[in-house]
Amino acid sequence: MKSSAKEKTTILRRGKPIEVWVTDEEKAAITNEVREAGMSPSGYLCTIGMSTPIRSVVDLTTVGDLAKARTRLM
Repeated sequence: MKSSAKEKTTILRRGKPIEVWVTDEEKAAITNEVREAGMSPSGYLCTIGMSTPIRSVVDLTTVGDLAKARTRLM
């Protein structure tokens, strides 16, 4: 069966909030990590809380750029 680009992806809906108290410095650090990972704050904290490795969007972009550069050199 062919997969279509128009197929809908399933969005995981979470309905139970968790309140976390942090300092201004901790919030800034978490916000920075979330931005670098290219994730939502909720998704990032769930991933960290479940001990799942974070895949940084920045790293994936860099790998893609390196692959493009390598192709141009060949």
